[in-house]
Amino acid sequence: MTDIEDFTLAAGFRATAVSCGLKANDTLDLALIAAAGPCSAAGVFTTNHVKAAPVLYDQAVLAANPVGIRAVIANAGCANACTGARGMADAREMAALTAAALGCAAAEVLVLSTGVIGRHLDMQKLADGIAAVSSPEAHVGAAYAARAIMTTDTRPKVAGRDLMVDGVPIAVRGFAKGAGMIHPNMATMLAIITTDAVVAPALLQSMLQAATARSFNRISVDGDMSTNDTLLLLASGAAGIEIAEADLPAFQQALNETCVALAKQIVADGEGATRLVEINVRGALDEGQAHLVADSIARSSLVKTAIHGGDPNWGRILAAAGACGALIAPDRLALALGPIAEPLMVVAAGLPTAYDERAAAAMLHADPVAIHLDLGLGDAQATVWTCDLSAEYVAINAHYTT
Repeated sequence: MTDIEDFTLAAGFRATAVSCGLKANDTLDLALIAAAGPCSAAGVFTTNHVKAAPVLYDQAVLAANPVGIRAVIANAGCANACTGARGMADAREMAALTAAALGCAAAEVLVLSTGVIGRHLDMQKLADGIAAVSSPEAHVGAAYAARAIMTTDTRPKVAGRDLMVDGVPIAVRGFAKGAGMIHPNMATMLAIITTDAVVAPALLQSMLQAATARSFNRISVDGDMSTNDTLLLLASGAAGIEIAEADLPAFQQALNETCVALAKQIVADGEGATRLVEINVRGALDEGQAHLVADSIARSSLVKTAIHGGDPNWGRILAAAGACGALIAPDRLALALGPIAEPLMVVAAGLPTAYDERAAAAMLHADPVAIHLDLGLGDAQATVWTCDLSAEYVAINAHYTT
């Protein structure tokens, strides 16, 4: 499900958006996700030690009230990070203003912010915006909300999956933003996923962490972890069906697929990116080792620039793999490029093959680019997604605040 105009959240949720002036040119910059009743909620947050005020606020709210969340208010244009006591007060005020508009308690509202670090929120604009976004004059629909949280994104990201439980359709639907500062050890910059199933908070949390481990924790645009990374999962229970033990595999799969779809859209829209890159490492002793190797390749500026130029400089890939600290046996390495059904082998037993360089270059001009590295040590594997690195990335980030 990727048609943004037809995209809806799960039953029990209403999405609205407005422009309140935090971003230039009257573009949408404030989104509200409101639930018809109390929701179970789970969250995964940045592991960066420099955490934005809304991250600290949400962590405290979820720890105290994981069963009664009624809304999420999210702004773009200002991260409210590195803003001290005033930033924490502003996050609390955002929640209080939203709660007053909706007729609920402030402790039932979560807060998200994204944008420039080190600047204070314009609370007058936010107060006016929160009044507008909770009014009949707001733009209604998840498509508007997905656009409102964008910063350097060129397009909104939405995804969803449906499953049947006891003959009743259950939805898992979410949206995300992110294009730069993407190398998360938790989630992406901002994402909200909803479901209409009945799910206890502890189970919701464990399933979200499992999905994150194979999706948002396996993407990299630039190797930088944000101060604001937040992934929320809300369950409205509107379908009236509780996820029982027998239903867990199907629900987990739907959640995993939704998270992977969103994560891949983020990387494909990486700042200055022209191609999505999928790196599959197999033949490792365990999954952790495979992930470590794939992650190192995904972070390598030399690998990413070679891909951008269509240069089959496979030595950069092996060098990145060997530098990460995982167990590597150089004489067992096998490297192939291209689709798994018909890959082009460029390295076998640690040595270059007599491959066609033009064919290898063509593989790096494909979208997505596929890289397959076999360590030859075991049966474990992991997949990581990244993007190429272009001059446009430098241009965007050289003048981000000016």
